Amino acid sequence: MHYQQVVLGIVNLLGGTAVLASYLRELWIHPATRGDIWGGVPPTLKPLYTVGMLLAAAGYFAFTYFILFRLDPDRVQIAGRFGFAAFPILYAFILFSSALWMPLTFAMLEHPSGFLWWAIRATLAIVGLASLCLLAALLTVEPAEPRMAYWFAVAGSAAFCVQTAIMDALVWPAFFRL
Repeated sequence: MHYQQVVLGIVNLLGGTAVLASYLRELWIHPATRGDIWGGVPPTLKPLYTVGMLLAAAGYFAFTYFILFRLDPDRVQIAGRFGFAAFPILYAFILFSSALWMPLTFAMLEHPSGFLWWAIRATLAIVGLASLCLLAALLTVEPAEPRMAYWFAVAGSAAFCVQTAIMDALVWPAFFRL
Protein backbone atom coordinates (compact mmCIF):
# COMPACT_ATOMS: atom_id res chain seq x y z
CA MET A 1 0.00 0.00 0.00
CA HIS A 2 1.27 3.46 -0.92
CA TYR A 3 2.21 5.75 1.99
CA GLN A 4 -0.41 8.33 0.93
CA GLN A 5 -3.09 5.65 1.13
CA VAL A 6 -1.83 4.81 4.62
CA VAL A 7 -2.08 8.50 5.58
CA LEU A 8 -5.66 8.61 4.27
CA GLY A 9 -6.45 5.42 6.18
CA ILE A 10 -5.05 6.93 9.39
CA VAL A 11 -7.03 10.14 8.89
CA ASN A 12 -10.17 8.04 8.41
CA LEU A 13 -9.43 5.89 11.45
CA LEU A 14 -8.64 8.80 13.77
CA GLY A 15 -11.26 11.17 12.37
CA GLY A 16 -13.99 8.54 12.18
CA THR A 17 -13.25 7.47 15.74
CA ALA A 18 -13.40 11.11 16.86
CA VAL A 19 -16.79 11.60 15.17
CA LEU A 20 -18.31 8.42 16.60
CA ALA A 21 -16.81 8.99 20.06
CA SER A 22 -18.11 12.58 20.18
CA TYR A 23 -21.61 11.45 19.21
CA LEU A 24 -21.66 8.54 21.67
CA ARG A 25 -20.24 10.61 24.50
CA GLU A 26 -22.63 13.51 24.06
CA LEU A 27 -25.71 11.34 23.66
CA TRP A 28 -24.65 9.29 26.70
CA ILE A 29 -24.10 12.24 29.02
CA HIS A 30 -27.15 14.24 27.84
CA PRO A 31 -30.03 11.73 27.89
CA ALA A 32 -32.63 14.33 28.90
CA THR A 33 -31.85 16.72 26.05
CA ARG A 34 -31.08 14.30 23.19
CA GLY A 35 -34.18 15.31 21.29
CA ASP A 36 -33.33 18.98 21.62
CA ILE A 37 -30.48 18.73 19.12
CA TRP A 38 -33.14 18.76 16.40
CA GLY A 39 -33.82 22.38 17.29
CA GLY A 40 -36.99 23.45 15.54
CA VAL A 41 -36.70 21.04 12.60
CA PRO A 42 -40.33 20.21 11.73
CA PRO A 43 -41.41 16.57 12.17
CA THR A 44 -42.15 16.45 8.43
CA LEU A 45 -38.44 16.95 7.64
CA LYS A 46 -37.09 14.39 10.13
CA PRO A 47 -37.74 11.36 7.86
CA LEU A 48 -35.88 13.20 5.09
CA TYR A 49 -32.94 13.55 7.47
CA THR A 50 -33.04 9.86 8.33
CA VAL A 51 -32.98 8.81 4.68
CA GLY A 52 -30.37 11.45 3.90
CA MET A 53 -28.08 10.30 6.71
CA LEU A 54 -28.30 6.68 5.57
CA LEU A 55 -27.56 7.64 1.95
CA ALA A 56 -24.71 9.89 3.09
CA ALA A 57 -23.18 7.08 5.16
CA ALA A 58 -23.45 4.63 2.26
CA GLY A 59 -22.03 7.29 -0.03
CA TYR A 60 -19.12 7.88 2.32
CA PHE A 61 -18.18 4.21 2.10
CA ALA A 62 -18.52 4.24 -1.70
CA PHE A 63 -16.26 7.22 -2.32
CA THR A 64 -13.80 6.24 0.39
CA TYR A 65 -13.46 2.76 -1.11
CA PHE A 66 -12.80 4.25 -4.54
CA ILE A 67 -10.30 6.83 -3.33
CA LEU A 68 -8.48 4.51 -0.96
CA PHE A 69 -8.39 1.31 -3.03
CA ARG A 70 -9.02 2.21 -6.66
CA LEU A 71 -6.89 5.29 -7.23
CA ASP A 72 -3.16 5.02 -7.79
CA PRO A 73 -1.63 7.84 -5.69
CA ASP A 74 1.33 8.11 -8.08
CA ARG A 75 -0.94 8.73 -11.09
CA VAL A 76 -3.78 10.82 -9.65
CA GLN A 77 -4.31 14.33 -10.94
CA ILE A 78 -7.11 16.45 -9.50
CA ALA A 79 -8.15 19.28 -11.79
CA GLY A 80 -4.80 18.91 -13.50
CA ARG A 81 -3.08 20.57 -10.52
CA PHE A 82 -3.27 18.53 -7.35
CA GLY A 83 -2.23 15.04 -6.41
CA PHE A 84 -3.59 12.37 -4.10
CA ALA A 85 -2.37 14.31 -1.03
CA ALA A 86 -5.41 16.59 -1.36
CA PHE A 87 -7.68 13.76 -0.23
CA PRO A 88 -6.37 13.35 3.34
CA ILE A 89 -6.63 17.12 3.79
CA LEU A 90 -10.26 17.17 2.68
CA TYR A 91 -11.10 14.17 4.85
CA ALA A 92 -9.43 15.83 7.85
CA PHE A 93 -11.60 18.94 7.41
CA ILE A 94 -14.73 16.80 7.09
CA LEU A 95 -14.05 14.41 9.95
CA PHE A 96 -12.46 16.61 12.57
CA SER A 97 -15.01 19.38 12.02
CA SER A 98 -17.81 16.79 12.22
CA ALA A 99 -16.46 15.65 15.58
CA LEU A 100 -17.03 19.16 16.95
CA TRP A 101 -20.68 19.52 15.94
CA MET A 102 -22.41 17.53 18.67
CA PRO A 103 -20.30 18.79 21.60
CA LEU A 104 -20.84 22.36 20.41
CA THR A 105 -24.57 21.76 20.00
CA PHE A 106 -25.00 20.37 23.52
CA ALA A 107 -22.87 23.20 24.90
CA MET A 108 -25.20 25.63 23.11
CA LEU A 109 -28.24 23.91 24.60
CA GLU A 110 -26.77 24.22 28.09
CA HIS A 111 -25.31 27.74 27.80
CA PRO A 112 -26.70 29.55 24.75
CA SER A 113 -24.37 32.17 23.32
CA GLY A 114 -23.73 33.94 20.09
CA PHE A 115 -20.20 32.53 19.99
CA LEU A 116 -21.40 28.91 20.21
CA TRP A 117 -24.15 29.52 17.66
CA TRP A 118 -21.60 30.88 15.17
CA ALA A 119 -19.10 28.12 16.03
CA ILE A 120 -21.73 25.50 15.19
CA ARG A 121 -22.56 27.20 11.91
CA ALA A 122 -18.86 27.57 11.01
CA THR A 123 -18.21 23.91 11.81
CA LEU A 124 -21.10 22.77 9.63
CA ALA A 125 -20.02 25.13 6.85
CA ILE A 126 -16.49 23.70 6.91
CA VAL A 127 -17.84 20.16 6.61
CA GLY A 128 -20.18 21.16 3.79
CA LEU A 129 -17.51 23.06 1.86
CA ALA A 130 -14.95 20.28 2.26
CA SER A 131 -17.58 17.79 1.06
CA LEU A 132 -18.25 19.90 -2.01
CA CYS A 133 -14.49 20.14 -2.65
CA LEU A 134 -14.23 16.36 -2.38
CA LEU A 135 -17.03 15.97 -4.95
CA ALA A 136 -15.28 18.47 -7.24
CA ALA A 137 -12.03 16.54 -6.81
CA LEU A 138 -13.75 13.31 -7.79
CA LEU A 139 -15.35 14.94 -10.81
CA THR A 140 -11.96 16.15 -12.06
CA VAL A 141 -9.77 13.22 -11.01
CA GLU A 142 -7.65 11.56 -13.69
CA PRO A 143 -7.59 8.67 -14.30
CA ALA A 144 -11.10 7.76 -13.15
CA GLU A 145 -10.86 4.00 -13.51
CA PRO A 146 -12.55 1.58 -12.97
CA ARG A 147 -15.62 3.34 -14.32
CA MET A 148 -18.32 1.58 -12.26
CA ALA A 149 -16.52 2.18 -8.97
CA TYR A 150 -15.89 5.77 -10.07
CA TRP A 151 -19.57 6.49 -10.74
CA PHE A 152 -20.60 4.89 -7.44
CA ALA A 153 -18.04 7.15 -5.76
CA VAL A 154 -19.41 10.25 -7.51
CA ALA A 155 -23.01 9.31 -6.67
CA GLY A 156 -22.02 8.60 -3.07
CA SER A 157 -20.18 11.89 -2.80
CA ALA A 158 -23.20 13.73 -4.21
CA ALA A 159 -25.46 12.10 -1.59
CA PHE A 160 -22.94 13.03 1.08
CA CYS A 161 -22.95 16.64 -0.17
CA VAL A 162 -26.75 16.85 -0.07
CA GLN A 163 -26.62 15.86 3.60
CA THR A 164 -23.61 17.90 4.70
CA ALA A 165 -23.75 21.00 2.48
CA ILE A 166 -27.53 21.41 2.28
CA MET A 167 -29.34 19.62 5.10
CA ASP A 168 -26.71 20.11 7.81
CA ALA A 169 -25.07 23.40 6.85
CA LEU A 170 -28.15 25.27 5.58
CA VAL A 171 -31.44 23.67 6.63
CA TRP A 172 -30.69 22.55 10.20
CA PRO A 173 -29.16 25.90 11.31
CA ALA A 174 -32.24 27.70 10.02
CA PHE A 175 -34.29 25.78 12.59
CA PHE A 176 -31.69 25.74 15.39
CA ARG A 177 -31.98 29.28 16.61
CA LEU A 178 -30.04 31.26 19.17
